[in-house]
Amino acid sequence: MEYIFSLEFIYLIASVTYILGLKMLGHPETARRGNLIAAAGMTAAIFGTIFLYQGEVANIIYILIAIAILIGTVIGWMVAKKVGMTKMPELVSLFNGMGGASAALIGLIEFHHYIGDQLSILTIIAGMIIGSVSFSGSMIAWAKLNGTLNKPLRLPQYNIINNIFLLGIIGFGAYIVFSGSDSSLFLYALFFAALAYGVLFVLPIGGADMPVVISLLNSFTGLAAAFGGFLYGNMVMLTGGILVGSAGTILTLAMCNAMNRPLSNVIFGAFGESSSTPGAGGTIEGSIKEASASDVAILMNYSRKVIIVPGYGLAVAQAQHIIHELEQLLDSKGIEVKYAIHPVAGRMPGHMNVLLAETNVDYDKLVEMEDINPEFKSTDVVFVVGANDVVNPAAHNDPSSPIYGMPILDVENAKHIIVNKRSMKPGYAGIENELFYNQKTSMLFGDAKAALTKLVAELKNM
Repeated sequence: MEYIFSLEFIYLIASVTYILGLKMLGHPETARRGNLIAAAGMTAAIFGTIFLYQGEVANIIYILIAIAILIGTVIGWMVAKKVGMTKMPELVSLFNGMGGASAALIGLIEFHHYIGDQLSILTIIAGMIIGSVSFSGSMIAWAKLNGTLNKPLRLPQYNIINNIFLLGIIGFGAYIVFSGSDSSLFLYALFFAALAYGVLFVLPIGGADMPVVISLLNSFTGLAAAFGGFLYGNMVMLTGGILVGSAGTILTLAMCNAMNRPLSNVIFGAFGESSSTPGAGGTIEGSIKEASASDVAILMNYSRKVIIVPGYGLAVAQAQHIIHELEQLLDSKGIEVKYAIHPVAGRMPGHMNVLLAETNVDYDKLVEMEDINPEFKSTDVVFVVGANDVVNPAAHNDPSSPIYGMPILDVENAKHIIVNKRSMKPGYAGIENELFYNQKTSMLFGDAKAALTKLVAELKNM
């Protein structure tokens, strides 16, 4: 009883740290501390399970566990320390895939230990299918994010094929569960079929939808881990899985709303079906006006209020530090400066928040879309740095556009609009941006870091 109380008490404390850590992740100011608290709880749960396990365990098992923990810790630490901010979404997808793979391996290892226990076999099969889909899907998402797979790949009638394949996997899994089969051949056939479905599920998805996909796959991994916790009767594993699964699902719904996509389209394969041809929403009339760093500096110097809209281009150029310097310089001149944050700016939810937090930007200056949109009408200059689809007015104006109905930042309402881009190349959604042809818009072409450096130098000389 003393053992049970001790281990269950550790699990209780660990579960509390997960909940507390997750709550603290909701704000940039407490996110780092919340992450450390949850990690401490996980560490306590791992070592509690190892050292307070009741039963005979060979010494070689403890040695192998120690080696695995050491190798995993070293690899994880090195990768996390070296990864750049532009690669963070890829890292999240990669780590998420590892969680799914772990859940799938649990199913493969434990299947033959529970033959005859139908409920346990159901739990194992469900966890294995979901974990396998999460693993292979996350690997494809990782390849898409790092540029290895640039374009969505679609088989003819891929929606029908994918959904029939999914129903086949579910039916095959049900047969294994209810027939009481102990065939390893059937088990591995189901495993590889689930891996294949994960690939087929993510391959057709367009780049603009990847933030939603990452969030959805994250919820799959949490669900698979929860099945593992249910199988072992392990409360801390169950709690962690439920938290990840539910948080991932809520975030998926939020991302769907932010991108104007119903969740049913995500699940049943209507993702990325919209056209990806530039200008698909219709012909854009107007001309492009180009501005120099000196022109922009003069405009900002005589402004009262400036709103900065950061996007993925800012992360690619690693220009977060110089844009913070620009913000501080404008502040010193008595100019009000804020950052407008779109929920899917970048390549994952919160990407811009994390990027700017790295430079110690005041959190009060980071304003979410719903709160900042009414302020654009009273803004002298809006400075769009590396953002594209999240400021495209076609979402409001063009019913034929693939992004029509998507909530965007209403930068077109500002008095003057400055857009920094490398070129006129379309954004992640693959369509032209009519904002660039607006008579109030001027284009500041060039790498974000180089352009901002020139802009700061010009402002300092005024």
